Amino acid sequence: MVEKVWGRDSLPAPFVPPAGQRIGEIWFEPPAELPQVLVKYLFTSEKLSVQVHPSDASAKPGEAGKEECWLVLDAEDDARLAIGFEREVPPEEIEAAAKDGSIEDLLTWHRAHPGDLFYLPAGTVHAIGPGLALVEVQQTSDTTFRLYDYGRPRELHLTRGLEVAEGVPYAAEHRRSIADGPVLVDGPHFRLDRIEGALDAATLSAYEGALLVLPPEGEVAAKDGSARAAAGECPVADGLASLDFTKAGVTLLTRAV
Repeated sequence: MVEKVWGRDSLPAPFVPPAGQRIGEIWFEPPAELPQVLVKYLFTSEKLSVQVHPSDASAKPGEAGKEECWLVLDAEDDARLAIGFEREVPPEEIEAAAKDGSIEDLLTWHRAHPGDLFYLPAGTVHAIGPGLALVEVQQTSDTTFRLYDYGRPRELHLTRGLEVAEGVPYAAEHRRSIADGPVLVDGPHFRLDRIEGALDAATLSAYEGALLVLPPEGEVAAKDGSARAAAGECPVADGLASLDFTKAGVTLLTRAV
């Protein structure tokens, strides 16, 4: 559990925050079998900073590229996600807007509903609004460049952020719904699938190696009875065929590409 200024002191079941802490993120440490993919839960009560991440190609020594996706689990009325700009914006205008706070008005704020999925390529300028519970799947990276933070006393990274930021609108093709499954993301760095009920041959063949399993509901078990995972957990398995989903509802699967 990671404490954040924008986090919550009350979390949805099964999570219980430590007394007096505002938990914004719950990380599942990437296992040795799958170090390239990081899975998190995010819980927000305030806006997150406006930020951007480099790609593998634009990352400098000591940095790491980061592409990610968000799946909305729960959203209060009028909860929103800022992704991309309303129009093409040159770097000098992004810089000026970041300095005076008007960058919020340049961004596109998308209404968020449970089941919405947003894929964010590296270079996408974004921010998460309050009142949201999300699952985030990403490249394993902690490289974040803050462009604007609402006056909070945290470091900004305008120089590097402007070097990697793409001042363009968010491409509609990157927004999906969990109902569009089974393949939700088939990106250059990770794949994300949704399964429910019987497994089809294509999904089984796509997950023959190490994978992470995220059951938002129900229970996933190893067929040999050696382990079980319920909502709020994220086990690693050596292959999809080794798992039993008879007591599971909708389940998310992810692996590196």
